[in-house]
Amino acid sequence: MQVITPQSLFEKLQKGEVDLIDVRTPIEYQEVSIQGSRNLPLDNLDVAAFMDVRDQSPGESLYVVCRSGARGQRACERFMASGFQDVVNVDGGVIAWEAAKLPVVRGRKVMSLERQVRIAAGFFVLLGAFLGHFVHEGFFGISAFVGAGLIFAGLTDSCAMGILISKMPWNQTPLGKVNH
Repeated sequence: MQVITPQSLFEKLQKGEVDLIDVRTPIEYQEVSIQGSRNLPLDNLDVAAFMDVRDQSPGESLYVVCRSGARGQRACERFMASGFQDVVNVDGGVIAWEAAKLPVVRGRKVMSLERQVRIAAGFFVLLGAFLGHFVHEGFFGISAFVGAGLIFAGLTDSCAMGILISKMPWNQTPLGKVNH
């Protein structure tokens, strides 16, 4: 898989040579994004449908960005598995882009999905411990279940709780309200 640094991508953007998709959630995209990118969330990514409507010149690469590079890599792998090889992941994602002090489009500040997951996981572990101690020891299973889920998320780089939380109403944008 091809990778590009934020600085190299910025130089290409300056020349107008870039087709860039951002595979983060709509709410993450609304908070901060790269000018000229289009939001196509990873969990809704239909590679075949996207490629059917993609307006591209022969030999034009598709650039993919996310928060840190992991979701971008998974999106690139999906494109490559579908036969589209000219896809490039932005190394380090939007975090690296901002660290390089490159320009971004800022919208409404929101709580990050990662932070929401930490809060929810902590809440359920505490709830399981509390209920297990004061109500019935079977409730300790809640804490064990969350712990097992966190281990699985760490090993697979896929978080079921994050996916679920990303679907919550407060993490959605009204249709047509995300624009760049």
